[in-house]
Amino acid sequence: MRRILQGTAVLALIAAVGAWFLSAPAPLTPDFATGHQPDVGQGEKIFIAAGCASCHAAPDATEAQKQILAGGHAFASDFGTFYAPNISAGPNGIGAWTLPEFARAVTAGVSPTGQHYYPAFPYAAYQHMAETDVADLFAYMQNLPVSDTPDKPHDVGFPFNIRRALGLWKVLFVNKDFVLTQVQTPEIERGRYLVEGLAHCGECHTPRNILGGLDRGAWLSGAPNPSGKGRIPNITPGALTWSEADLIYYFESGLTPDYDSAGGSMTAVIDKLAQLPESDRAAIVAYLKAVPALP
Repeated sequence: MRRILQGTAVLALIAAVGAWFLSAPAPLTPDFATGHQPDVGQGEKIFIAAGCASCHAAPDATEAQKQILAGGHAFASDFGTFYAPNISAGPNGIGAWTLPEFARAVTAGVSPTGQHYYPAFPYAAYQHMAETDVADLFAYMQNLPVSDTPDKPHDVGFPFNIRRALGLWKVLFVNKDFVLTQVQTPEIERGRYLVEGLAHCGECHTPRNILGGLDRGAWLSGAPNPSGKGRIPNITPGALTWSEADLIYYFESGLTPDYDSAGGSMTAVIDKLAQLPESDRAAIVAYLKAVPALP
C-alpha cells in the first residue's frame, strides 16, 4: 500500500509539473514586425474589420464616442460575466504597451504581466492576423482618445478564476490551423482571413463544448445565444439560402431579402461590415458559400 501511495504521489507530481509547463504563457516576440513601417490608415481598416469598438467602446457610446475605448461591456457566459477592459492609449489602457506586448495580447491572449486572458477576447481568431496588420492596428490605436475609466473586474468564480489553467485550455482548444484548409481562389482566401480571423464570425456562429472550446466540426452551424435569448443562426450553405447578391446587400444595409432588418448584436456587426470595401464583403460571401454545409 505504501508503494502504491508513493507511486501515486510521484505520478501526481509529474502531472502537476507537466501541467505547469504546458500552461505557461506564450513568450514575447521582441522582433515582431521588424522593418515594417506602420500604416495608420491601414490600421483604421483593421480596427473596423476586427470590431474593436463593438466590445471596447462604452456600452452607451454613439458615433465619435465609439473611438473612446473605455471598456465596460458585459459578456455573460456559463462561466461568469466578463467585462471588456479599457484599451485606450492612456495609463489605464494600453498607453504604456510596446508593440510586442500588444501583439502577444492580441494573437496569443497574454497580458504584458504574463497573465492569460479569458477567451471572451477572441485571440483564438486574431492569431491568424498578419504581423503587419497587427502593427498597423497598434499604430492606429495609439492615436485614439484617452480614457481614464478603470477596468471592471470579471465576475468569475472558482475554478474559472484560476488564470494559469487557461494555458491548458489554450492547448486543448486554440488551433493554429484554419478550419477551411483548402481554398480555390484568392477571394475565398481573403474571405477566410476575414471570417476565421479579423471578423471572428465563428466565435458566435459556432457551438461550443462543455469547456467553452469551439466545436470546429460544427463550424458556423449556429449556437445558443450567450444572453439566453434565441439562437445564433447556422450560416453554412443550405441553411443560409440567400444569394450572393442578397448577402452582400445584407452586409452593407442590414436588410434581409424578406425586408426584415438585422437586430441584436448583429447590428454592430453590420455597422463594421458596411464600412469595409465591397470586395471584402464579396470575399466573406465567397467563403460562406465554400464552407461545408451542416444541418
